[in-house]
Amino acid sequence: MTGPLNFSSFFSDEANARVGSALRNSLKLVNDPNIVFLGGGLPMTQYFPWNEISASSPAPPFANGIGAVPTSKDEEVTTTIPKYNAPGQDIDLCKSLQYGATSGHKQIHDFVKEHTEKIHRPPYQDWDVSICTGNSQSFDSAIRTFCNRGDYVLIEEYAFPSSVGNLEATGVVSVPIPMDDQGIIPEKLEEILNNLKVKPKFLYTVPTGQNPTGSNLPFVRRQAVYQLARKFNFLIIEDDPYYFLQMAPYKKDALEEKLTGEELINDVIVSFLSMDLDGRVIRLDSTSKILAPGARFGWITAQKHILEKFNELHEVNMVTISGFTQSFLNGLFQRWGQEGYLEWLCGLRHEYSIKRNACANAVDKYFPKEVTVFSPPTAGMFFIIKFDAKNHPKFDGDVSKIEDALFQEAIKSGCLVIPGSTFAVKPFGSKKQNENTEFFFRGTYAAVDLEKLDLGLKRFAEAVKIQFEIN
Repeated sequence: MTGPLNFSSFFSDEANARVGSALRNSLKLVNDPNIVFLGGGLPMTQYFPWNEISASSPAPPFANGIGAVPTSKDEEVTTTIPKYNAPGQDIDLCKSLQYGATSGHKQIHDFVKEHTEKIHRPPYQDWDVSICTGNSQSFDSAIRTFCNRGDYVLIEEYAFPSSVGNLEATGVVSVPIPMDDQGIIPEKLEEILNNLKVKPKFLYTVPTGQNPTGSNLPFVRRQAVYQLARKFNFLIIEDDPYYFLQMAPYKKDALEEKLTGEELINDVIVSFLSMDLDGRVIRLDSTSKILAPGARFGWITAQKHILEKFNELHEVNMVTISGFTQSFLNGLFQRWGQEGYLEWLCGLRHEYSIKRNACANAVDKYFPKEVTVFSPPTAGMFFIIKFDAKNHPKFDGDVSKIEDALFQEAIKSGCLVIPGSTFAVKPFGSKKQNENTEFFFRGTYAAVDLEKLDLGLKRFAEAVKIQFEIN
């Protein structure tokens, strides 16, 4: 292992203007028994109106599936957190509900760092993790840490609208990178970089189960993209909430067996973080897609020098994440352990494989093949169904008109799917009319049970047949 490169020159004016809070630093002395602490606005813990909180959760190895209701005490674990003197590695309420470390309490910080080491093995020494409230907040922090108004960033040509909107609102110029069914096309990225007159600060990518396309960037492409980052010297923001929702390729009437934890580690595609010799990757992880969105829990992995700037920002815009979340999640993690957490992730992957397969079966069963194109995804929560406006009997050259007509027809039929144009990143400085007549709709197999999934796709297929006048 070697030390990371210094990327201080990438920091924004805002990040450079920030300094660590002397008041926050003084809070480190609050637990010193030799200090009478009169220095901060910390409420008395006696006045916290919770003496104890408790939660019941399924227990590994989740033999009956991760969604099964426990039928005995052996199939569940109970997490009980007292206000004072919590046992073992639990975080008692007098600590978690008080102002605490911005980067997270030690117990849960250490757990996710150990998990990151186990999965990704960053190939340099000076890295760490910092707890946050999820990847949306983490990406917002990345923009503010690295970008000034007018800076350029690279982004997939279809992306989550809030991410694109955040870039636009802060005056950052988004440069969309062409994609195909496997994600970013490295050759197209290199072509853009060769012609770009302003060096981009970073590439923002959702490489696994990409939202909205469902694409899963292969290892060879990740290697190629990383080498381009080194060649042209830009950072990579790896937003990867779907990383553990990778699945085997779809085969009709076949389903892979549930993997073990070690099999899962060996099967997932290597992350950008895992190949990062320079410390130029800032990885964003979240529990929103694998535990619960409302937990608002995630973490940023990067070299320590970069995390310092994130933490200086978080000290003023976040302070710390919810104490309840830290106590409950840490309690669950400590009871599951690293192996139990991997068991959960294996179970989740298995469940999503079932739903992906059901989705693919329904598309094959209901949709007219002469006008639809569908590639079953190998990761994530999303799928897309493609169409060509030229096949529409009323096509007059306006693709958006056909897309909207199909959208309205689907709603009339009782199914909501999202038009692909909703996610399109506007090309910067391009005045050439797009001659591509293809368009797509994004759906998800994650949000409903198998029966409703089949019904929804059947209804969408009926809308397609009506619009394209297919009997």
